[in-house]
Order: sequence, then structure tokens, then C-alpha cells
Amino acid sequence: MKIRKELNRQLYLQKVHGYTKKAYHLNDAVFEAVINGDPEKLKLLMSSGMIRLSTEMRILSENQLNNMKYHFAITATLLAESSLGSGLGHDEAYMIADIYSQKSDKAAACDELQPLLEDMCLDFAKRICEIKKDDVISIHIRKCIDHIYEDLNADLSVKGLAAFTKLNVSYLSKLFKQETGQTVKAYVTAAKMDTAQNLLKYSDLSYFEISASLGYSSQSAFTCTFRKFTGITPGKYREKHLVYSGCSGMSDGVQSETGNQY
Repeated sequence: MKIRKELNRQLYLQKVHGYTKKAYHLNDAVFEAVINGDPEKLKLLMSSGMIRLSTEMRILSENQLNNMKYHFAITATLLAESSLGSGLGHDEAYMIADIYSQKSDKAAACDELQPLLEDMCLDFAKRICEIKKDDVISIHIRKCIDHIYEDLNADLSVKGLAAFTKLNVSYLSKLFKQETGQTVKAYVTAAKMDTAQNLLKYSDLSYFEISASLGYSSQSAFTCTFRKFTGITPGKYREKHLVYSGCSGMSDGVQSETGNQY
């Protein structure tokens, strides 16, 4: 009742100008690629500029940045809801949406939301893609993969995973390579580097904190692995890909806690 006059006015203007409110979702092709777990198609759509927030027809805030943030949060929630039908767990789906929405809230400019939106879509798609592979991955290897992503600071060597799954070391090593196409070491390294890149882009954690959280024996060992994997140092990566401002210690020539330059 309190907004009746405003509601009537807005409905009248909408009718006069001949437009209708659009639903909160991405381009149909993008949305379909996400819920079908097709990251490769998403990357093609991304390169063609099709992954964009649709905000023009629904004004949730007169402030442009806040308007985009609100649309981002709603899009994240819709992706979470839709991913449930693709097999993603309820808690995991909504936690992903919440994490990305919280990251979007830290954006200081509208253009910071675009790469975040693309990362969120790819994240959902990759996770759904992994779920769809479950029928060709044994329960033992699925258990290993879940353990790897749940605790990147654990003992993730072949020996450590063999103890975790109670399998013979050589048998697990052979089975893992057969079912994933990668050695345990290569898979774990890729998982750690993927997480490291996200932390460098979206957090203000120091290089030492990131290396420790990923189970590296030293900051220099982490940097060496990161450089081999990406071709650049963690410092250069953060300088190039940082999504939001306000993080400390990110200028050229930043000194690490041990005095080494990154």
C-alpha cells in the first residue's frame, strides 16, 4: 500500500514507453552453456563478448555501480538455483553464488564486474562438467579429487592419497592417470595454481600466506612453481589481473616478507 502511487506511475511510464521488464538471466546461449557444464563453449561466447550483465531494463539503484552489483547478485543466485538441476549440491551451489556476490560487492568500478562475471560462469560450468564425468570416474578417484580440492594444504602426494583411500600406491597412481589423463602431481599442481590465481586476483593475502595455504614448503618454492605454470611471477600476475582495488603491497618491485623481489 505504501508504494501504490509510485507503482502506478512506473507501470504507466512502462506502458507509455512500450517496454517490458526482462527476466534476470544471462544471454540464453550463455545460460545454457553454464547449466550444461560446457566451459569450452563458454570461452567462445566470452571471446565474442556475449557474457554480459543485462541491467538496462531493470533499475534497482540510481547509482550505476550499485545497480550492477545488485544484478550480479541476482544472476549469481539464479545460476545457483539452475545448477541444482544439473547435479551441483545445494550448499556448494549457493556458497559459490555467495562468494562471488561478496567479491562483486568489493568492486570499485563497473568494469571490475565483467571479469568476475566470466569467472563465476566458468566456475559453475567447470563444476557441473566434473559432475557429469562422475559416471566414468571410479569412487576412489572421485574421493581423491574431492580431497584435493577440500584441503590443498594436506599431504597430496601419491603416497598421501593412497593412505587416504587405503589403496596400493602403484595401483592408485596408475588408476588416477588412466581416469583423469594426468599424474597425481600434475593434477594437484594444476588445482593449486588455479586456486592461487583466484587468490591473487580477488584477495589481499600476501604471497607468503597464499604459499602457506597451498602447502608449499617455502614462498620461493611456490613462486618457482607458479612461474613455471603461468610464465610469470605471482606479483606480475596480481599486477595484471587484480579485479578490485584496495589491496596492499601490489606495486612494482614489491618486496616479500623474506626480502625477495616478486
